[in-house]
Amino acid sequence: MKRLAKNKTSWWQWLRMNRHVVLFFIKKNYFYLMKCPYCNFEDTRVIDSREINEGRTIRRRRECSSCEARFSTYEQVEILNLLVIKKNGRKEEYKKEKLEEAIRIATNKRLSEDDLLQLVTDIEAEIHAEGKCEINSKDIGEIALKRIKQKDEVSYLRFASVFKSFGSGKRFVKELNKLEND
Repeated sequence: MKRLAKNKTSWWQWLRMNRHVVLFFIKKNYFYLMKCPYCNFEDTRVIDSREINEGRTIRRRRECSSCEARFSTYEQVEILNLLVIKKNGRKEEYKKEKLEEAIRIATNKRLSEDDLLQLVTDIEAEIHAEGKCEINSKDIGEIALKRIKQKDEVSYLRFASVFKSFGSGKRFVKELNKLEND
């Protein structure tokens, strides 16, 4: 940095003069580049960017500099370092796949794939909005129940029967009556 100050060279001027150094770092995987899925070429450019899912996901339309093929990529916030506290007190790392699979079983072809993924994204957004490092599995289940109920009542009953551990048909009927009264 002293060298830049002596020559009174701005950062952008230095970058322009030394772009071969920057390209070297890029090629040595110091920076991650999006490779073309068709020819594996490392240089693609972004043609268009759009927000989807209420700004939670960014869709980028890209074009390969080598084969000129076009493809889309999606950037989405990933919940990291979130611990789930189970009923027995054991802690485990949050896994989106477990939530998605539980909802997929409950919905059992009643929702389209897009609706299912949107539902999981909405649930994750609500979990993330709480801003906690640890969350009870019961809290995740309650959030999921609330969101599933808004989408499909049959799926709600299926999810609730497992989540709330219905031991008998009476409990199922009681939940069904409560659903009808709402």
